[in-house]
Amino acid sequence: MLKSPRILSGLAAVLLLSAGSAANAANLGFLNDTPATWMKQADYNSLARAVRDSVANKADGETSNWTNDGLGNPVKMNATITPSKMQKDGDKTCRDSEVVVTAKGQSMTLRPQFCQAGSGAWVYQKKH
Repeated sequence: MLKSPRILSGLAAVLLLSAGSAANAANLGFLNDTPATWMKQADYNSLARAVRDSVANKADGETSNWTNDGLGNPVKMNATITPSKMQKDGDKTCRDSEVVVTAKGQSMTLRPQFCQAGSGAWVYQKKH
């Protein structure tokens, strides 16, 4: 299982950057209408669980669907989660994934990578 604080830290960064006036002050106003703008903490937590489950349990190319139905956010959101390119190197297994989040007619695509040592937890890999 993946640890929630580490999953989708790229998404968390986007969420922080897209927060209202901070985005405008940093000349990041283009983020104002992305799905990240409309995400609530419950949405983020639920999506993180869905990504964690997909990475841990789905085959390469097998798409999972996520919605924020029942989470209390009046903005309806959905996402597709598709793990891919599982690669093994000794005891280490890595896989890419694609997460496409849609809200209010706008989509954003995230491509997080996760690695696992042996049978340990899948860990989000930060890009440098």
